[in-house]
Amino acid sequence: MGKMTKSFCMLLLCLASFPATASGGYGYGLGYGQGYIGMASEKFVTGITNTATGFVELPKNIILTTQKDTIVHGMTIGLVSGIMHTVARTVIGVFDVATFLIPTPPSIQPTFVWQDFSVESSY
Repeated sequence: MGKMTKSFCMLLLCLASFPATASGGYGYGLGYGQGYIGMASEKFVTGITNTATGFVELPKNIILTTQKDTIVHGMTIGLVSGIMHTVARTVIGVFDVATFLIPTPPSIQPTFVWQDFSVESSY
């Protein structure tokens, strides 16, 4: 093993022993743990999930806009909004997977597309 690899592994082991926060994690609700490894794992899993399920934002926004306004608005404004939210959730998911070694709170609310389905996603 190279000197750089050994240093990186030691850093990961040291960081894994620290708790995430006093309340335990960022509220993903996956239960992987409170340390660095748990937070990084949660970010990786939510990133994969949001990348794979981002397309669900399309029907979600059509339904929400139709319920709020009319079917015409749902099929026009809801469709455009759904496309934008689909792209946003998918791109943020890819970004979370690429940067999972830097654990941060979720960028999307709700964290998963199926949570609070009646609430429009915010970033």
